[in-house]
Amino acid sequence: MDNLDSRYFEAANALRGKQARRRIVAYVESYDDIYFWRTVLSRFENEQRYFEVMLPSKMNLTRGKKSVLMNFIGEHVGPDMIACVDADFDYLMQGATEQSRRVINSPYVFHTYVYAIENYQCYAPSLHDVCVAVTLNDHRIFDFTDYFRQFSEACFPLFVWSVWAYRTGHHGRFSLSDFNRITDPGGFTIQNPEVSIANIRRKVGTKIRELQRHYPNNKEAYLKVKDDILALGVTPQTTYLYIQGHHLFDTVVAPILTKVCNLLRQERQSEIYHSQAHRTQKRNEMSCYENSQQDVKSMLKKNIGYQQCPRFLQLQGDVERFLG
Repeated sequence: MDNLDSRYFEAANALRGKQARRRIVAYVESYDDIYFWRTVLSRFENEQRYFEVMLPSKMNLTRGKKSVLMNFIGEHVGPDMIACVDADFDYLMQGATEQSRRVINSPYVFHTYVYAIENYQCYAPSLHDVCVAVTLNDHRIFDFTDYFRQFSEACFPLFVWSVWAYRTGHHGRFSLSDFNRITDPGGFTIQNPEVSIANIRRKVGTKIRELQRHYPNNKEAYLKVKDDILALGVTPQTTYLYIQGHHLFDTVVAPILTKVCNLLRQERQSEIYHSQAHRTQKRNEMSCYENSQQDVKSMLKKNIGYQQCPRFLQLQGDVERFLG
């Protein structure tokens, strides 16, 4: 079934007869993407059609965005075979590269708008629910939405430079790795989260001054990129949705979530320890609670609280127009 074009699936659907449901194959980049794209597409299934989400190659196990997009050259594309990929920087590049043009212009290629599926999994308004799933404690001890608003505002001026660097081929001087290192909120504490934000602002300011020295005549180009990405829906308050997904997941959100969950666990354990129950009952209750807890990263990967995120709704709107 490798490298089949849309005509194969059209023919297969025709052979099933008028009463059979139409099958639409959706190629994705990796195993981790299958569940996410299922959450996107499942609401559009009905008596007339269904989706099958799969990797582009079952034979040689090739994966990744390029592998998916290679299936969408010439006559491969069609209404019975679609590609579903992370936007990465291709959405913000707005056709500056061949891959970007393919991602944003093809009616059969759907992208996340945010950098990757990990950014959706880290959608700030949903992170308290992840903590509850991990710890079974619904006490709100940290405001994730406010923190990631401040984090985004601290990162935004440098993020504009990052998009400029990739649009203009200067990413050798300022790479995604450089951006990630500068925006790492190391030293984060729940008691004083402002310290980590202040630290990011300081590092961002230092890097911007360095870039301004290297590119002293770049103000006009910088402001144009800023206006462009604002028009595309990036805001200073939501920058975290557009930075590299793995960095956001592994280096920013998971460590913060772990610290919050550890405090929530301690709070619940303390409640059990100081309860009026006798020792055996306390021990059984503590054992029951500890066996019910979940792993932070596992629950974050299963998080579907992003379904009210405006970008996710925009993505579903694209699918709706394609089917309509």
